[in-house]
Amino acid sequence: MDFKGSDTIPGPRREDQLPHTAQAAVKIVIVGGFGVGKTTMVGSVSEIRPLTTEETMTQAGIGVDDNYGSETKTATTVAMDFGRISITDQLVLYLFGTPGQQRFWFLWNGLFEGALGAVVLVDTRRLEVSFDVIGRLEERGVPFIVAINSFPDGPRYPIADLRGALDLSEEIPIVECDARRRASSRDTLMTLMRFLHSLALTGQLT
Repeated sequence: MDFKGSDTIPGPRREDQLPHTAQAAVKIVIVGGFGVGKTTMVGSVSEIRPLTTEETMTQAGIGVDDNYGSETKTATTVAMDFGRISITDQLVLYLFGTPGQQRFWFLWNGLFEGALGAVVLVDTRRLEVSFDVIGRLEERGVPFIVAINSFPDGPRYPIADLRGALDLSEEIPIVECDARRRASSRDTLMTLMRFLHSLALTGQLT
């Protein structure tokens, strides 16, 4: 195959190109259990067409993946989701959504490399799936905030009760969000950036 022509290999689409004013890029991971809305959040907030690695769920996952609360879900992330959002003219966030099933958690190590912080998406119908997720972030020393994703049939609890159930320190922000809505997802990311800024000011961010 001849690739000598200058127009043989297309370049990035105009809408995918970085703003010429961009001076800094930050890697952020969106984590959580199976079906909590990670792919939805990346897709709703990304200013470029997001990259997804969703595959159709098969019989092989029965009895292995806990899909309680997500029984109508027909596809699942098997590697990562990727998107990008410009917070300011100078600051760009690269978003990496992790796979939720524990059998794919071995991929998390690579996705965490170089990450400045994380958003933990939580489904109040299944709080228990967040315990191991938070534990892994704490073990790796990755700063994070918790975002309670709004599901129509999800129970609502006082923030103090959620903090106690998830065993979170008082300094870790907990916010409510709707991962389907761009503005809500962007506000969640801004909360994370403010948290990371506060850690940097006190010397806790390395």
